[in-house]
Amino acid sequence: MQIKSAKYLVSSALVSQCPPPKHAEYAFIGRSNVGKSSLINMLTGQKHLAKTSATPGKTQLINHFLIESSRAEKGPAEKWFLVDLPGYGYAKRSQSERKKWEEMINGYLRKRENLAQVFVLIDARHEPQNIDLAFVNQLDHWQVPFSLVFTKADKEKPAVVERNVKSFLAKLGETWQFLPRHFVSSSEKKLGREELLSFIESCNRESE
Repeated sequence: MQIKSAKYLVSSALVSQCPPPKHAEYAFIGRSNVGKSSLINMLTGQKHLAKTSATPGKTQLINHFLIESSRAEKGPAEKWFLVDLPGYGYAKRSQSERKKWEEMINGYLRKRENLAQVFVLIDARHEPQNIDLAFVNQLDHWQVPFSLVFTKADKEKPAVVERNVKSFLAKLGETWQFLPRHFVSSSEKKLGREELLSFIESCNRESE
């Protein structure tokens, strides 16, 4: 897949305010400070498309981007939505803010009819976290299609990353019959970019 253009469209507080669902849609979500904006910028090839911040919890709304890509270098462009969702697990949010976040995200994930895939970002530097496992299990319960993306793989030794990935999947394997698709990524080294874009391309084909 070749990314031809990527542009910001709109930020929405409710799923009803999102753009008309005329293109396949791919949402990215994870714990605060998991490297979501950096991953989005790496995938699209634009350094400042999604706003990166050292302050956790910066993203507060459902942010839509319109992507144009081609399957071959000279092929026709196809359009799809990329969505930057607010991160979960930010401790400094008030109870009312967390409840508002839950209502917004739950509504989006369960009602957005063109949602082709949710990419759940997991920090590869750490052992399995209960908050990530709980969120993934909720997606499975809702039957929302999703994949795992283990981020920041360059920030830790390869053996540690491999161990943490295997540990996370093993935790899921305790109660799951089939494990979700997963990717290992590094925004700085562009690790996982081709694999993720190829997967999105295959999903676009299925949605035609």
